[in-house]
Amino acid sequence: MFLLQLAAVVLLVVGVIIVFVVGARHDSERDSGDRSLSVAQGFAASPGIAAALVSTDPTELLQPGVEQAAREADVDFVGVTNRNGIYYAHSVPGRIGSRTDTKLAPLLAGHPVTERATGSPGSQIQAYAPVRAPDGSVVGLVTAGVALRHVEDRVTGQLPAVLGIFAGVVAVMTGGAALVSRRLIRQTHGLGPVEITRMYEHHDAVLHSVKEGVLILDEDARLLLANDEAQRLLSLPPDAQGRSIDGLGLPRETAELLASGRVATDEVHPVRGRLLAVNQQPTNRYGGPEGSVTTLRDSTELEALTGKVEASQKRWKVLYEASVSIGTSLEVTRTAEELAEAAVPEFADFVTVDLAEPVLHGEEPGRWERELRRAATAGIREGRPPSSPVPSAPQLRALVAGRGVLEADLHSADRRQAQGPERTQQSVDAGFRSLIIAPLSARGVILGVARFWRTERHDLFEPDDLALAEEVAVQAAVCIDNARRYTREHATAETLQRSLLPGDLPEQNALEVAHRYLSAHARVGGDWFDVIPLSGARVALVVGDVVGHGVHAAATMGRLRTAVHNFSALDLPPGELLAHLDELVAGIDTDEDDESAGITGATCLYAIYDQVTGECAVARAGHPPPAVLYPDGTAVFPDVPVSPPLGIGSNLPYETVQLSLPVGSRIVLFTDGLIENRDRDLDTGLGLLRTTLAGRPHRTPEQTCRDILDAMLAGRPGDDIALLVARTNRLDPTQVAEWDIPSDPAAVATIRRECARRLAEWGLEEISFATELILSELITNAIRYGAQPARVRLLKDLSLICEVSDASSTSPHMRRATATDEGGRGLFLVAQYAERWGTRYLPRGKVIWTEQPLHDRAVEPTGAQVDALLDQWGE
Repeated sequence: MFLLQLAAVVLLVVGVIIVFVVGARHDSERDSGDRSLSVAQGFAASPGIAAALVSTDPTELLQPGVEQAAREADVDFVGVTNRNGIYYAHSVPGRIGSRTDTKLAPLLAGHPVTERATGSPGSQIQAYAPVRAPDGSVVGLVTAGVALRHVEDRVTGQLPAVLGIFAGVVAVMTGGAALVSRRLIRQTHGLGPVEITRMYEHHDAVLHSVKEGVLILDEDARLLLANDEAQRLLSLPPDAQGRSIDGLGLPRETAELLASGRVATDEVHPVRGRLLAVNQQPTNRYGGPEGSVTTLRDSTELEALTGKVEASQKRWKVLYEASVSIGTSLEVTRTAEELAEAAVPEFADFVTVDLAEPVLHGEEPGRWERELRRAATAGIREGRPPSSPVPSAPQLRALVAGRGVLEADLHSADRRQAQGPERTQQSVDAGFRSLIIAPLSARGVILGVARFWRTERHDLFEPDDLALAEEVAVQAAVCIDNARRYTREHATAETLQRSLLPGDLPEQNALEVAHRYLSAHARVGGDWFDVIPLSGARVALVVGDVVGHGVHAAATMGRLRTAVHNFSALDLPPGELLAHLDELVAGIDTDEDDESAGITGATCLYAIYDQVTGECAVARAGHPPPAVLYPDGTAVFPDVPVSPPLGIGSNLPYETVQLSLPVGSRIVLFTDGLIENRDRDLDTGLGLLRTTLAGRPHRTPEQTCRDILDAMLAGRPGDDIALLVARTNRLDPTQVAEWDIPSDPAAVATIRRECARRLAEWGLEEISFATELILSELITNAIRYGAQPARVRLLKDLSLICEVSDASSTSPHMRRATATDEGGRGLFLVAQYAERWGTRYLPRGKVIWTEQPLHDRAVEPTGAQVDALLDQWGE
């Protein structure tokens, strides 16, 4: 409102100023025209003007007078023209000789002219007066004028005074409007007419339609307002407004409360046969007038329902607590304990849970197991309920049918008759007065029973309580059955996994190995490790992890471990072996019929250690890097490039890295469960492992395993862990012999003699003959079919290893020779007198190798045996 008044005053003032300026300008222009005309006429009537115009030099005679008249007459210019409008004299010298633009006809007729024109000073008001000769004829014209900018300057000069006057008027009017607006705002609390009207309508609607009584009393306890509901609840007379509250016939306590004006919250008062909930607050808390406002609510029916609502709320609370607290663990006994704890003390004073014996071991129970074992007990005090009574025949039929049994009053005569006085007396003596027996049934099989007991602290059980107990039992039975099935699956998976992991490690001299496998606390995973002896006194170390858990992961792990054994028999480099394994895992995923059982890949680290050279070839597929502890105590994680996990179809090559490991180094292989958990990321775990290894190079592999697990694990791991620690050994150089093989076949005999001499030095004369046969065949094949360079190498390890290498990649194959064949029997002899033999491919060429047992395992053939074998093979 104030802004509206202020805007009106401002608009009024602006309008007045505009009118003033326009009027002042008009008056100034008219005054300037009159002054210009009087100057022009006066100068035209001056003596000598007419004579000067007809003289020989009008300009010289008229110019001084024109300039003087312009200075003294308060005009901007004065000029004199002849009859043709050409200036003879002008106060502005530049105009002399120019021609005026004014129409001359009226002037030559003797009429003066005043007009508005544009000249050298800009817009101007000018007047013309004719100059008459003595005979009355017009001989010339006199002009005088004023520039409009001078007129505007005069008007502008008057504006400050005018604006000052109007500013005072605006200030006075604004102050008055502000005072009026302030008073209106204070009275209306800042609300406009629309808001005031809406508020009144809402106020009236609320008072008459709300289902709560509203009373407003002043400071003298007189009733100022009572809505329709208040009049109905209190049975007020029609003329109650304006009367004292004491004279309305209300009960004394209610009238005293209303008259006191004190704060009240949900105080229940009996009035006119009703129970009214009274709420009262003073009206002056936020600057209002003295008095009080009271609301009344009929709570007669609510009070009657309160008991039932509270009981229902307790039941719902028990059901909710059971739904969130039962089944947090996949252990059968713990789930039974959660059932007992969820019902005490809100629902029952004591709870016992008895389960069938097979359920506790993860087995499938029968239709009804009479032999139950106490699995959990919970109560409000020490002690336990009496031993579980044998259900009566009706109870047993109900339990087998999956229905609960309610024994509302254990003191009743029917109860004594059904169970016998002795059993009933045990319950009574223990203080129990009510019982519910609920079956724990899942998938139509009774897993056990739950008993809910009440003492004097609670009311007797009701049918609604039986329904609640059955609902809780159903939820618990499902969780117990899940735990039972998980226990069975976990045991099966763990048994399967341990059966698939290596038992005793194979005998070999290259590495001193210690290992650990720890299954996860929750579910069995697919971690595995292996130690595989290879040809040439080499050993392969493998650690892997199948994605997923359970029986499927364990079975897949077994398949991969078998595949690694098969691929390692081909003597493939680590990178090539992982590439073949990747194709296998991708095929497993593709062949899975059950999508939920399919795996999404696996990780693997494969390393080959050569005890002759001390070199270790390593490749990894999505697996954590190995750790190496050098003999000087330095622990590092070698830079082994990580390739994608197996089975994801990346088609990327698996890179192999060569590590040089001094004697006594320890190479540590592990799965991610060792270094990662919920509270520790990968980098933190690797740092802790490095710290555990560093500075203690003299520990045995067994001690290293124990120290690692003690430092890295705080309890039962959340994921499977496979750990492999291997200490490197080197083959003594005196146990290695090598010779170059020339292309001459005659060199075979020389090399055979050198080999026999070396075998004698090693004390292996008993296998010398068989070894010469083997070497003769292999060396002859290398000279005849191979390519240079060719070499022969003997290694004395757990067995005698003979290796013949050449630059050809063609591998020999054993075949059956006929009676007429001159050859084809050599590899047959090699296979008969070597424990193992095979081909290992090199980046350039191949190695044909054999292994012969030493000493008591060796078999030295006789000449007759050789002839018999050759004859048999040649048939």
